[in-house]
Amino acid sequence: GDACPKPTAYVQKYIVKNYFYYYLFRFSAALGQEVFYITFLPFTHWNIDPYLSRRLVMIWVLVMYVGQVTKDILKWPRPSSPPVVKLEKRVIAEFGMPSTHAMAATAISFTLLISTMDRYQYPFALGLTMAVVFSGLVCLSRLYTGMHTVLDVLGGVLITVFLIVLTYPAWTLIDCLDSASPLFPVCVLVVPFFLCYNYPVSDYYSPTRADTTTILAAGAGVAIGFWINHFFQLVSKPAESLPVIQNIPPLTTDMLVLGLTKFIVGIVLILLVRQLVQNLSLQVLYSWFKVVTRNKEARRRLEIEVPYKFVTYTSVGICATTFVPMLHRFLGLL
Repeated sequence: GDACPKPTAYVQKYIVKNYFYYYLFRFSAALGQEVFYITFLPFTHWNIDPYLSRRLVMIWVLVMYVGQVTKDILKWPRPSSPPVVKLEKRVIAEFGMPSTHAMAATAISFTLLISTMDRYQYPFALGLTMAVVFSGLVCLSRLYTGMHTVLDVLGGVLITVFLIVLTYPAWTLIDCLDSASPLFPVCVLVVPFFLCYNYPVSDYYSPTRADTTTILAAGAGVAIGFWINHFFQLVSKPAESLPVIQNIPPLTTDMLVLGLTKFIVGIVLILLVRQLVQNLSLQVLYSWFKVVTRNKEARRRLEIEVPYKFVTYTSVGICATTFVPMLHRFLGLL
């Protein structure tokens, strides 16, 4: 198609007339952003059930990659402003169709529902209601914040439903791949890196490629982490192959304190690893490509952005699945 005009990072002034809706939908919008993934997915892994976190990460990575690439191939603009007021500055430069927030929220809530149905005892109607409410709130938040049209959101939900239905028969098979082959880590690193490096080219800089690299790298890191755990038998008890029906344990103060402690210890380690690896990888890449000015522009070059993001977030994924549980065991938190 034609070269698209570069979206202006113009942000309108606005007056909030209903604070309940404003805060509800700003909060719901955050449920589709990095702050949610970097808290919810590790929390699930450390405190609830690694089996669930593995499935969630797998589907989340697939859905987000398809969504981001579709955006950059279709190049549909976001809603024009005015009439809408756009409340989020960071993603204004991205295209609209499909809404990856809607995709991620639908994928996470319904993958959780499908994966827990035959593992835990709870009323199905309650699980379904929670999945619909969670994904519904995130979808509505995209309209409220002026970032998407109804069509963008519906497109996102339908693509996700299609991907879940398409891949569901293979979920258990993919679960078993982790422990299968010594070549597994090589494939898991090479394929996502290739996909990030050959991401659809845009006429101007938008954060989509960086975000996609972050997501694919985190997914690769998690997969390698699970593989390390199996291969070197770091997991104390083998995961059950058949679904085990369990009652959801009642929430006690002790459990809550233990869960929070594990979470804080884990997040601190992850943030340290992220900072350390990011600084190191940027230093190496800058000297390798002889970059003199170490500013934001230099970071955005393809040959620097993709490798540094990839190395950083692969490390984060491995750290979350392998090193954090080892630290938990060392500190007697398991």
